[in-house]
Amino acid sequence: MSIVRPDCRAIAVSSVELSGVENHIALFCLTPGGVVLAQRLQPHLAMDCFTSIALITAGFAPFNQSFANSLRQAFGHYKQLIVIGATGITVRALAPVINDKLSDAAVVVLDEQGQFAISLLSGHIGGANALARQIADILGGQAVITTATDVNQIASLDMLAQQVDGSIADFRHSVKTVNQMLVSGKKVGIWWHPALAAEKARYDTKGFITVDDLRGLPELDALVYVSYQQATPMLNIPVFKLVPRRVVVGIGCRRGVDPTLLAQILTTQLTENDFDPLSLKTIGSVELKKDEVALIQLSLERNVPFQTFSIHEIAEFEHHFPNSDFVRKTIGIGCVSQPVAWLLSDGHLVGRTLKQQGVTMTLGVTQQC
Repeated sequence: MSIVRPDCRAIAVSSVELSGVENHIALFCLTPGGVVLAQRLQPHLAMDCFTSIALITAGFAPFNQSFANSLRQAFGHYKQLIVIGATGITVRALAPVINDKLSDAAVVVLDEQGQFAISLLSGHIGGANALARQIADILGGQAVITTATDVNQIASLDMLAQQVDGSIADFRHSVKTVNQMLVSGKKVGIWWHPALAAEKARYDTKGFITVDDLRGLPELDALVYVSYQQATPMLNIPVFKLVPRRVVVGIGCRRGVDPTLLAQILTTQLTENDFDPLSLKTIGSVELKKDEVALIQLSLERNVPFQTFSIHEIAEFEHHFPNSDFVRKTIGIGCVSQPVAWLLSDGHLVGRTLKQQGVTMTLGVTQQC
């Protein structure tokens, strides 16, 4: 099985030895005390550690030209950064590369005594708040978190979206509006689609008002509607739809299939089964199709991973489905889309398999782990 993620970025290896594919954390320290503190963290966190040439010791790599240059370079390759040093120098070093809270790396700053772990950047989506707490627990220090929802001990829409692996149309505006309502004491309801009832207890919804029946709403200022179906209720209050990514699609296709045709068939499949387009989680096919341009393009356009399975993996399940002699003669197995969707969804297939112009497509729905 192999997975190609649409957001993968090539790692340019330099003298800094950036290995951000394996380790999601890069740690930077500027003083002997910082090196000592980093060594206390190394047994607990998977990190690549960097310092100046003068302070190099086992388990550390040297800065590339300077601290600022190395930090900026790592910001584009690692998911999380730790700096043992002053907040000011960290801010000045990163200022030219800070872009967007939805994509920036998380940054945590520590004093070299380990007394304070400051969540500086990307506290929620990037995970800096959680990392600061984890570091504080390891060192016996204090996490410094200023995010309003955390300070007021209530949930936030962006964290909830992350927990349910969900998407929201106009994400930035929706999150800002709902979180502001929550910290301002407004009444924000939350309704879950019945298909998600079994998993909703796993998520942090402190501050939201649970709504069980849309026909008898309590007094609310807004509603968060959690569903992967297409419909959104028309109410006399603002409704913010959170769409969990639960729908997977297995695809079999002829070589050189038209990307536009493939996208149109997927849209038809989603619409026919009443799935919101944002509910798509993964596209899958047989490993022989790993370089199929239309499948790769579809993955990029939909911003979802493209996952492939070997013929051996698919063969274990193909007997459950109708087989094609032509497909078997061509690739060695009798069908692709149905067993791939079966594998991706742990057997939870939905709707009919759509066959059109050399394309077969089957949908499934996954359960959140």
